[in-house]
Amino acid sequence: MSASATTRVDMHVKLLDERVVERAKANDIDVLVYAPHFARLPAIRATAERFSDDELLVVPGREVFTGSWRDRRHLLAVGLAEPVPDFITLEGAMAEFERQGAAVLVPHPTLLNVSMNEEDVASYAGRLHAVETYNAKCPPTYNRRGQRLAGDVGLPGFGSSYAHLRGTVGEAWTRFGVPVESESDLVEALAEGAPRRVVHRGGLGHRLRSLAELSHLGYENTWGKIDRLFLSGMEPTHPNHLAYGGRFDDVCVY
Repeated sequence: MSASATTRVDMHVKLLDERVVERAKANDIDVLVYAPHFARLPAIRATAERFSDDELLVVPGREVFTGSWRDRRHLLAVGLAEPVPDFITLEGAMAEFERQGAAVLVPHPTLLNVSMNEEDVASYAGRLHAVETYNAKCPPTYNRRGQRLAGDVGLPGFGSSYAHLRGTVGEAWTRFGVPVESESDLVEALAEGAPRRVVHRGGLGHRLRSLAELSHLGYENTWGKIDRLFLSGMEPTHPNHLAYGGRFDDVCVY
């Protein structure tokens, strides 16, 4: 990727294949952050490396589900060197992110019962690096809340397609005023509050894609959850999985 005065980063996508890469390039995206649900970091990193090339950098990320189902809070970490499981305490996740020097972001704030709320963000503001102010999956009301929240706590914003469907890739992005040519460049830009602008497409097509993404949330919370909880066995990112060697036993919530 050649150096540029600005870099267009779709800060959060959930799927990655040849068609996703084609769409990202067609929409002039320079960087994708790939953070699928319930996938361990080594697998995410291997897939990101496979689909990166001179035109598009794919950076591995982890959207970690903290807390129990009664008190769920999501965090997006970029720059992890070691795997971090889901279903650990919020404080346990934050401490591990800090230990690894990752950039810690708040995705889709206040969305339903799976996101950090205003009180959470205010409490952890000094340990966070950005708040999502535009998410193509979220209704306008939630995006406006995110914008107000970022302003209230004095944190930079970021935007993403949050694409669970291929057609949404590149519908929203963060335009950084610095070149981003590696994972470490992106972590540095986030950690240092590099200048940026959150941008999204408009018009009927964009609105329809947003509605399609929102509809997909219904699938995730019904059949997708049933398959994950009852048919597929233990999630690969459960802290009791052998892959984590018991390191997170003291902060595991179930």
